[in-house]
Amino acid sequence: MTPATGNLAEPRRTAVTWGTMERMDAAAVRFLREALASTDWVARTREFGRTLRATRSPGGLLLVGTPDEEPWHLTAHLSDEARLSGLGQLAPTLLRWSPPPDAPAHLRVGLDRLTAATRGETLLVVAEDQAPVPLLERVDDARRTGATILALDGGDPDLASLAHDALSIPEIGAPLSFDGAQHLISMAAAELPHRASLRERLARLADRVTGPRTLD
Repeated sequence: MTPATGNLAEPRRTAVTWGTMERMDAAAVRFLREALASTDWVARTREFGRTLRATRSPGGLLLVGTPDEEPWHLTAHLSDEARLSGLGQLAPTLLRWSPPPDAPAHLRVGLDRLTAATRGETLLVVAEDQAPVPLLERVDDARRTGATILALDGGDPDLASLAHDALSIPEIGAPLSFDGAQHLISMAAAELPHRASLRERLARLADRVTGPRTLD
């Protein structure tokens, strides 16, 4: 899948303003979380998203897909979240299999970038279908040079075996779609951990002093 323009925005985003699209995305994620509240998908995607913050510097979060499906969608969402949250380390670098030579600089980064991947950088592999052998070999090389490997996949055991953390979204039987998972992950990456209110902190202190309250 390739974009219609030279930026990271998907074609559908050009029909509305950035602010409108961001509010729509946020509302969709809230609705999705409510729908999945009885499952463990919300906690799992939140945990997975927050691991993206381990990247130490802007541009060190590397995203790569398969030759047939590059992760434009997730790249655009993470770019939005990095800008809105001020977390520069979430600004992704999209790695492309065959970048056009006339593309803007940020859209013609090829897989050779993986040879320079090192400790403190994160490689997120997004592959709904089975990852091809050349991709697995590149991922293995990046892991050997110290990069943290994350995988969002459709249930690929070979890819998952190379990842430090993998989130698999099965095509059949899961209440969460592959696209929905990307929405949850990108928003979770930029969320600050919950900070307990003063009342909650005082309640925990009271529990430590007197023991937890019980109902008669």
